[in-house]
Amino acid sequence: MTALSMIGVAAILLKYPTLFTAFKWCGGAYLAYIGLQMWRSRGRMAVQEGGGGQQNVQRSALISQGFVTAIANPKGWAFMVALMPPFLDHAQSLVPQVTVLTGMVLVLEFSCLLIYAFGGRSLAHLLKQSSNVRLMNRIAGSLMIGVGVWLVVG
Repeated sequence: MTALSMIGVAAILLKYPTLFTAFKWCGGAYLAYIGLQMWRSRGRMAVQEGGGGQQNVQRSALISQGFVTAIANPKGWAFMVALMPPFLDHAQSLVPQVTVLTGMVLVLEFSCLLIYAFGGRSLAHLLKQSSNVRLMNRIAGSLMIGVGVWLVVG
């Protein structure tokens, strides 16, 4: 998604800078909307005790589900399309730049996912109360609104 957004955005920026501005505004508005939805959430996603135990799920199914979720996520596309172009120098070769930036995003993404995985296990007891889930949604919603405003302003 990162590489495709950079390559596509490079072409869009060169030909249609107003289209990119419109996409950036729509992406910022969408992120702010998602943030407001998270703020208004009532914490219904609390983990239920004794929820039937663990399920046997194949790794390939989890990988494909994660891939499809990431590719179909408009927030990710909006974020990458708005974030990456300022880091591209159109006077230089595009391939090395896209390779380095994509590698950096992959390392950061993998690191964050590891933190989420290890942190999620330790936070499971907190997520059993809907008030705690509501607080986390409000924090995450505030961050989403902030990113949405940043996309529009920046």
